[in-house]
Amino acid sequence: MYKFLVRPFLFLLDAERAHHFTFFMVGLLSKLGFSKIFRSLYTIQDSRLERELFGLRFENPVGLAAGFDKDAKLYNQFSNFGFGFVEIGTLTPKPQSGNAKPRLFRLKADQAIINRMGFNNSGVFDAVERLKKEHRVIIGGNIGKNKSTPNREAIKDYLICFDALFDQVDYFAVNVSSPNTPGLRELQDRNPLIALLKELKKENRKYAKGGKEKPILLKIAPDLSDKQLLDIIHIVKTTKIDGVIATNTTIERKNLKSDLVQTEEQGGLSGKPLKDRSTHVVRFLAEKSGKAFPIIGVGGIHSPEDALEKLEAGADLVQLYTGFIYEGPSLVKRINRALLKNSDS
Repeated sequence: MYKFLVRPFLFLLDAERAHHFTFFMVGLLSKLGFSKIFRSLYTIQDSRLERELFGLRFENPVGLAAGFDKDAKLYNQFSNFGFGFVEIGTLTPKPQSGNAKPRLFRLKADQAIINRMGFNNSGVFDAVERLKKEHRVIIGGNIGKNKSTPNREAIKDYLICFDALFDQVDYFAVNVSSPNTPGLRELQDRNPLIALLKELKKENRKYAKGGKEKPILLKIAPDLSDKQLLDIIHIVKTTKIDGVIATNTTIERKNLKSDLVQTEEQGGLSGKPLKDRSTHVVRFLAEKSGKAFPIIGVGGIHSPEDALEKLEAGADLVQLYTGFIYEGPSLVKRINRALLKNSDS
């Protein structure tokens, strides 16, 4: 139904307007009592789907990637579509409007999206108020820095977000890999990245006050060279963070079929064209590290086969974003069904 009725209507709208309309309708239908219907249609509960990672129990390994529910408005409602976890954000200390519109583009011929949103969000403290509601799903908090904050002061922004979210999320994703905030990717360089992660680890110990620390994951770009990926492995082991999310969007524009005007738009590319590169990054990290840390695989997952490919390459969990937009919520159920079928074979 989604691909034949809902998606054609949404694709008549500007991409960002369609996103806001989707949020409005999911919120409205949930208030009207459709949550149980969504759960019955899309949720599979089976102990064989459960995963234990970083001290957390995931009901299934399929999550909603950051960028979809930036401001933590509908995390419980999206869990009704069968997701085992939802990552909110990217959140910054101060609210910011993001880059100028238009900033979100569909590449239909490639089943892809280009975005240059620029961390548009209402600020971490606004999100915290919504996160105080009961969670029906594991929540990840994706954190970043404000555009106006110079890189030399970036650690302060990440710490502000970390402290504000500590009691409200189950794990943290440190975003230093978005191509849409000027200079942000420079924080992936060895020395600034080690400094940032060490400070977050120190804050983690302090904020936990002898209790349970929150898992910290690093979200990396797909455009890193193999040498840079070896650096990432070294940094993860050195700082003792809990894992990696591979990958964010790419700035590459190779072998695209869509209109030249669209493909020349600046921003991060996601969707099917990213699949092979993100899988390479997952496999490289898993093999070269000796599977020393958990990996969440994200990028180009549009089918159960795509998800299984990520998991076989070394991912422990997967996340959807663009595939969810093109394929609809049934994709989550189809992936989980494929995982159950695999467990039986």
